[in-house]
Amino acid sequence: MLVKSQVKYIQSLGHKKFRDAEGVFVAEGPKIVSELMQSDKVKLVHCFATEGWLSENMQYASSDPAMFVKTDEKQLERISFHPTPNQVLAVFTKPVFPASPIPAGVTLLLDTIQDPGNLGTILRTADWFGVQKIVCSANTTDVFGPKVVQSAMGSIVRVELIYTDLQEYIVAHPDIPLYATTLDGEDLQGKIHLSKAFLLIGNESRGVSQHLERLAVKRFRIPGKGGAESLNAAVATGIFLSQIEVLNQTR
Repeated sequence: MLVKSQVKYIQSLGHKKFRDAEGVFVAEGPKIVSELMQSDKVKLVHCFATEGWLSENMQYASSDPAMFVKTDEKQLERISFHPTPNQVLAVFTKPVFPASPIPAGVTLLLDTIQDPGNLGTILRTADWFGVQKIVCSANTTDVFGPKVVQSAMGSIVRVELIYTDLQEYIVAHPDIPLYATTLDGEDLQGKIHLSKAFLLIGNESRGVSQHLERLAVKRFRIPGKGGAESLNAAVATGIFLSQIEVLNQTR
């Protein structure tokens, strides 16, 4: 049974400053919660679930009963960050990735991506194409926000995501070429062959910042045939990644 202090605690995790202070994030729904529970990158802190979910997942609930609180759908509505709660809500520690050099292949650089759904979809798309690391500008939306976590699904524990000053990061790695996605670059035609590179994705409405664009060795655009002003940032990311062929990639 949920108590008032637990409701207040979960609701506070809708705000970045409280997630950062606690070092945790919230995940909802049977699929994502189950996937995260099987990961060695995160640890379960609390789990609030219906009786049906608990009975189907006794292998988790029996390991440490104190972490699991039985609720009903009405109670889940009080703590859910989504319009329709889905059986289970869990709090996990933020994933920890081992320190490692920049991996072979593509590292995504995200410049002021502000829509949570876009960031989550980009993360999931990067995971699909084998991207191991994403570097975000400091003003990109928080990856541990509930909407981002929901969109990214289990990819949040498979792709490392960090926040930093992008210009400083690019300049600190002069041996890695930067490719920028722009509306006035060279048309993307056929495969791009590379062994290691940064791929820069710009803001949903303003595109890539000029000071970053100037650091690119090449700029690409996705040719279109209709009248839309631009592509969704997550869609554009998927198209670019589908056209990149990594040479001698090792994981």
